[in-house]
Amino acid sequence: MKHPLAFIHPEAQIAENVTIDPFATIEKDVVIGEGTHIYSHAVIMDGARIGKNCRIFPGAVIAGIPQDLKFHGEQSVAIIGDNTTIRECATINRGTESKGETRVGSNTLIMAYTHVAHDSFVGDNCIIANATQIAGEVEIEDYAVIGGASAVHQFSRIGRHTMIQGGSLVGKDVPPYVTAGRLPVSYAGLNSIGLRRRGFTNDTINAIQNIYRIIYQSGLNVSDAIAKVEAEIPQSAERDEIIEFVKKSTRGIIKGYNG
Repeated sequence: MKHPLAFIHPEAQIAENVTIDPFATIEKDVVIGEGTHIYSHAVIMDGARIGKNCRIFPGAVIAGIPQDLKFHGEQSVAIIGDNTTIRECATINRGTESKGETRVGSNTLIMAYTHVAHDSFVGDNCIIANATQIAGEVEIEDYAVIGGASAVHQFSRIGRHTMIQGGSLVGKDVPPYVTAGRLPVSYAGLNSIGLRRRGFTNDTINAIQNIYRIIYQSGLNVSDAIAKVEAEIPQSAERDEIIEFVKKSTRGIIKGYNG
């Protein structure tokens, strides 16, 4: 299942039942889990750690060195979880000494021409659509969906269960459970369809909606709005997640839409 016209370094660690098509390149410091398929002309470079049952499509480059002038050849890795698909010509760089790794989770789809830069984190069950550009040290949490041709600024954070409109320029943190769009990118409501698909009850969705009404529609600044949420909204896992996300934001969260 390893084609003789592929280049496979003899010291690469490749599990059973891995398919490697002709003209693929597998470098020395590489680990590939069982059941994965590496298509023709994909390049798996030193530092790649690829899980089980992944698909790496033609032209994709995994674990290229960071496009960061502070990188000086230190050991680092790019980690891909199980059951993840990397489509044509996507690039995922390995980490720098800042974090030492770039990580893409399991059951995630990285579409064609997307770039994931050094030290970034993409969670499980995410969909990153075509030509999205993710800068260094970005955090994208589980179940996030990012529309095509978006750009995410370095150090930005995107919370769980979010949906971001294609073509967005994300320069602020996007809190959990919301949709974001327009220009400049702004809060556009709750990702209620996505939440229902994932089993959230109407009561939970309504409670989340009440939190964001306070944050975005009460006229309070963010700090006062969070204090009001803590005082008035009953404790729940979702409430606490939103509060913690906002409190930890160093870039600030996206604004509400006033147009």
